[in-house]
Amino acid sequence: MRSLFLATLLAILAVPAGAEPVPVHGIAMHGAPKYGPGFKQFDYVNPDAPKGGDVRLNAMGSFDSLNGFVIKGQSAAGLTLLYDSLMNDSADEAFSEYGRLAETVTMPEDRSWVAFTLRKGALWHDGKPITPDDVIFTLETLKAKGAPFFRVYFGDVVKAERVGERGVRFTFKKGENRELPLIVGQMPVLPKHYWAGKDFEATTLEPPLGSGPYRVESFEPGRFIVYKRDPAYWGRDLPVNRGSYNFDHIRYDYYRDATVALEGFKAGAYDFREENVSKQWATAYDFPAVAEGRVRKEELHHQNPSGMQAFAFNVRRPLFQDSRVRQALAHAFDFEWSNKTLFYGQYVRTESYFANSELASRGLPSPAELAILEPLRGKIPGEVFTKEYKAPATDGTGNPRDNLRIASALLKEAGWVVKDQQLVDGRTGAPFAFEILLFDPTFERLSLPFARNLERLGIKASVRTVDSAQYKNRLDSFDFDVMVSSWGASLSPGNEQRNQWGSASAETPGSANHIGIKDPAVDHLVDLVISAPDRDSLITRVRALDRVLLWGHYVIPNWHITYDRVAYWNKLRRPEKVPVRGFQFLTWWIDPAGK
Repeated sequence: MRSLFLATLLAILAVPAGAEPVPVHGIAMHGAPKYGPGFKQFDYVNPDAPKGGDVRLNAMGSFDSLNGFVIKGQSAAGLTLLYDSLMNDSADEAFSEYGRLAETVTMPEDRSWVAFTLRKGALWHDGKPITPDDVIFTLETLKAKGAPFFRVYFGDVVKAERVGERGVRFTFKKGENRELPLIVGQMPVLPKHYWAGKDFEATTLEPPLGSGPYRVESFEPGRFIVYKRDPAYWGRDLPVNRGSYNFDHIRYDYYRDATVALEGFKAGAYDFREENVSKQWATAYDFPAVAEGRVRKEELHHQNPSGMQAFAFNVRRPLFQDSRVRQALAHAFDFEWSNKTLFYGQYVRTESYFANSELASRGLPSPAELAILEPLRGKIPGEVFTKEYKAPATDGTGNPRDNLRIASALLKEAGWVVKDQQLVDGRTGAPFAFEILLFDPTFERLSLPFARNLERLGIKASVRTVDSAQYKNRLDSFDFDVMVSSWGASLSPGNEQRNQWGSASAETPGSANHIGIKDPAVDHLVDLVISAPDRDSLITRVRALDRVLLWGHYVIPNWHITYDRVAYWNKLRRPEKVPVRGFQFLTWWIDPAGK
């Protein structure tokens, strides 16, 4: 395989610039894809994994819809199992894709368009063939009627048109968005004939028609949903699918209380659990099944960026529009005490939106970063040029006296004064009061000590925990003061950065720009990230964006770990290799011996 790949690569390099592009099996964001033509499967799967058995998983909250493409309602867990995309990415590369629905992909050097040729034999679950018309319908529908994310994500796609019997071509806006061919490759394809006459924007409990490895078998809204593997799935032998989708049934049971969910796992009510609470990882997995080896407890290391989990300010609120105020409040959060007292020392402080990766900013800006940042001088925080970002730190004793003194000085500088032990606006007399919105009660033990420190500054911070439905509604409408939010990150940031930090998404309901950032400098840096022509320039541009976001003090960073904490009943087995982007549960299987 290696010699075939090298021969193909050399042939491509030998083609003169400006030559007609040729169809290929896969594409990479930068450079060449790892896997060559004719590859059999990804390196991190077990191609001989047995098929069969049922796996039970848990989900938190509730659901009332089987339409996961719109903002309305709460969609059920696992709906992506119903669909196929044009391409499939690999978990052991930064960002490469290989054909799934698409047999081949073709694009010019400037990536101004991309064309896909669909595979013969690709079928919907009703037996009808998947056609270019379905692909075109999907793009147009998601852009016009889908959740706001899709409008941003596919916003630079000008049109899609049919080319022959099995081809579809996407044309992009003029610019330097080199990610667009891979973006449309990720698009789940929907059946045009099924959605004809249906309201795409409505919630629905009718199991939708798909083409993927699973179908909906049964469900009860808010309680459970069961997916059944389709033994006749058209794509079961594709290289991108080999070794995956091994369970006959995948069942999600819903829990409204995290403690009840943990007890359910311990009682054997479901089979796999990813633990996100450090106290539980340290103390709650000492039950007999663990000691007897019937439940396995593992820490699976990865090289994926941690993303950012943080107390996020809603800068649409006048209270948080002064960066000095946001910086002051960050000094009242005592991570060191929390980590020692609440988290059993398991975490490290997050000091980058791309921590645990080469994308994270470090030290002072490099010459290459300065070439990007200097034209923005005066439009971005001055500290970007002179200081390495470090989150406020304490001695961990629980008495952050020095930090609170710094916070008081910043608040005074911003025009706030203390009267009768209450912090008030020196101009209007309005008290400094806000709400911290939560949906997970486990964050109360973090938020309440934070609120007590704020009280020492004269600030009234109330902590409110709501159910998942109310939380989603308030998040989608940006109806909050401060909340615990998180933004995932990948090894190849791109279009999603617009949805997270771009001005256009700041007032778009349901977008990931929870903070409400509207900054032309940030928009410019996001555009540079998206247009990065190679890996080195991507790293430089992401680090520059990272610095500006950090010094904007839009969030109070929380923490991260560099591994996933998983526990599972020992009927489950997994591949030995964990890819750089972390474990892939759909490559696991059930031991036929049940041991």
